[in-house]
Amino acid sequence: MSSALSEETLYLAKAEESLESAVSELANRRYKSCANRCYYACFQAAIAALLRAGIRPSGARHDWPHPFVQGQFNGQFVNRRHLYPSELRTVLPELQGLRHSADYDPDPVTETEAARALRRARRFVEAIRQGEGVR
Repeated sequence: MSSALSEETLYLAKAEESLESAVSELANRRYKSCANRCYYACFQAAIAALLRAGIRPSGARHDWPHPFVQGQFNGQFVNRRHLYPSELRTVLPELQGLRHSADYDPDPVTETEAARALRRARRFVEAIRQGEGVR
């Protein structure tokens, strides 16, 4: 690796920052913001895992469509290669649904929902940080 940080490292750092923001948002009772940051922590970590495996979308260099990231992560790493535990299969779509609700619906995100999202996001990011998908 050159002196510049790799894209994988940069996306993992973004995931860590989003996770730290989620912790802060939960502690400050901003549950909708917590849900948003939990999803993006996982989304950014999934991109890091895809980059680690040399998988990227065709087209624009920095364009990571959400369906592509979710589909490739689950299809390649969970279902096909069994590199990550099956419990991670539902994390991205479920947290995206909660984020969507938090961002666009008038209903509140509860403390319980936010705390659960944070636990799941921590597990997801930790799995990628620990390189569970590297074999």
